[in-house]
Amino acid sequence: MKIRTGASGDLNIFGQDPLAVVLIKVLGIFVIMVLMTLLTIWAERRVVGRMQMRIGPNRVGPFGLLQSLMDGIKLALKEEIIPVGVHLAVYWIAPVISATTAFLTFAVIPLGPEVSILGHVTPLQLTDFPVSVLYVLAIASVGIYGIVLAGWASGSTYPLLGGLRSSAQMISYEIAMGLSFVAVFLYASSMSTSQIVAGQEHLWYIVLLLPSFVIYTTAMVGETNRAPFDLPEAEGELVGGFHTEYSSLKFALFFLAEYVNMVTVSAMATTLFLGGWRAPYPISLWSQANTGWWPMLWFFGKIFAFLFVFIWLRGTLPRLRYDQFMKFGWKVLIPVSIVWIMIVAVARELKNHSNFDTRSLMIAAAVVLVIGVGLSYIYELRTGKEEQLEAERQELLASADFDPFAGGFPVPPMPHQQAQPSRHRPLTVPSIEVGEEQ
Repeated sequence: MKIRTGASGDLNIFGQDPLAVVLIKVLGIFVIMVLMTLLTIWAERRVVGRMQMRIGPNRVGPFGLLQSLMDGIKLALKEEIIPVGVHLAVYWIAPVISATTAFLTFAVIPLGPEVSILGHVTPLQLTDFPVSVLYVLAIASVGIYGIVLAGWASGSTYPLLGGLRSSAQMISYEIAMGLSFVAVFLYASSMSTSQIVAGQEHLWYIVLLLPSFVIYTTAMVGETNRAPFDLPEAEGELVGGFHTEYSSLKFALFFLAEYVNMVTVSAMATTLFLGGWRAPYPISLWSQANTGWWPMLWFFGKIFAFLFVFIWLRGTLPRLRYDQFMKFGWKVLIPVSIVWIMIVAVARELKNHSNFDTRSLMIAAAVVLVIGVGLSYIYELRTGKEEQLEAERQELLASADFDPFAGGFPVPPMPHQQAQPSRHRPLTVPSIEVGEEQ
């Protein structure tokens, strides 16, 4: 039996599997996602513990590996508390939407080449079609409804604000994420995930499309509501965010959806920019590295590298302000994406009509663009600090005009200020007439 490597990215090989093989693939994806979630939660607690000079979970199972499983069982068995003012139907369906959409996205992710399952040669991918990357974006858009509806159905102010904030955040960064895909589409001449992996047989797109990779990795952190972009769950303003009124198994579904989405966006980054299931150098020099079941090992190794970066960011960076976060998405990521798409389009046009090798040109343009964005960010930081210092200086100069009643209520002066008589309410001392004693 001859098993192909799947390097051609032929879409005709999909849709030919018997029902038993399809069920095995579906069950395999579900089990892999659940196991990856348990391992990611355990790894996050262990890695962040080491970063903070703690031990982390180490009691349940060897090295604490079963701690996440026990926490999941505990959540499922805990008493469920449903507030009185909730919209019950929407309150129930919201976590289901978030969890199911997180699993559906992985259906078009290629895990490896063609292998033999039950004697049938099949690709290690559930399905694929010419616009599978757009399918991923569509499913991610539907997943936003779960968070928005959870905040609305809770019947409380803070979950509602968290849901609205989350919807604005995810939609904004989904635009930047979608624009980062366009350069990949132009260079691969396809929107199929298997064909995009096939196009990276000789050179990964992270080398040619570095700005797209940087934009996508930034957007995927904002899309999954992870630190330092976990603003929908900002405890200082929103208590716990959109899932404040959820408990027991429904809260566990939101928790599961977050970590499955982390795995999914990491798998998409691997597929689009890191060669998918193809072995990295120097392992790729081995003739059998990209055949059989071995590519699954390289694929999940790349995913775990991205998950480590997720955990590293959480243990390192503080949470951004909401206005800073949205400004970064709309005024930095989206304009840079549009400029980079124009550069890639011009490079592809030159290659198609003049057979000009644009690889060195693309790499140079990518480096210049990344350096330019970095310098502009540093300049903006310095300008912002200078403006802040100037505002503080003007405030000190104007301290003589301090009015304790300017806001409508008397306030004490700051250490560098001196209270003056108010222009709004003159300081008058009531006169006391001394009359004759009775």
